[in-house]
Amino acid sequence: MDKPSAAIALDAVELLPPIDTQEVWASGVTYSRSRDARMEESTQKDVYDLVYEAARPELFLKATASRVSGSGGTVAIRGDSTWDVPEPELVLVLNVRGEIVGYTAGNDVSSRSIEGENPLYLPQAKVYSGCAGLGPWIALTSEIADPNDLAIRLIIDRNGTVHFEDATSTSQIHRTFDDLTNYLFRHNAFPQGVFLMTGTGIIPPDDFTLEDGDEVRITIDGIGTLHNPVVRLADGA
Repeated sequence: MDKPSAAIALDAVELLPPIDTQEVWASGVTYSRSRDARMEESTQKDVYDLVYEAARPELFLKATASRVSGSGGTVAIRGDSTWDVPEPELVLVLNVRGEIVGYTAGNDVSSRSIEGENPLYLPQAKVYSGCAGLGPWIALTSEIADPNDLAIRLIIDRNGTVHFEDATSTSQIHRTFDDLTNYLFRHNAFPQGVFLMTGTGIIPPDDFTLEDGDEVRITIDGIGTLHNPVVRLADGA
């Protein structure tokens, strides 16, 4: 009988993003803090307040699998942006029927300067090479007792010290997961399933922007920690 293999330390392996060919979609303005911050940055303030209270949520395509990094991989900030933030989010893992089969942590990296200039620039502020992190793995629904009350913590290290940290909870979300999922699947098919980011309740202060070399850690209770170093893309790349 073969002897069992020795355990391998987690930090000795590279974790790939827990995604195959699925799309990653995202929800916007689902927490009051997100609504307030986007109203402050924008030249069109009322659109965010209106969507926060509307029956239909803001949903948008965030990334294809090739734009996603796993835990330990780098996420990117745009070379033509002057104000960039991570957005720590609980991510729903949905099957082809729109059923939640698991959860993971997500980093919806965003350019506040580009979206703030004009809300119609949102795709450019949100979708580009290295714009998202997912991981460290998928927790099955059976492993999460109450997804509506999960602590989410964000820590950003710069030059070896904590530069920013904050926390929130999924209990603060303004919409239900069923509501977000039902709207996403209206007249929209996902043959391989889909990942859905549920929005952020953590917004760094206005004088904060991500920098090349920062380390972003997003921890969600029952799931784990998604860790991504930050790299700035060359302007025009």
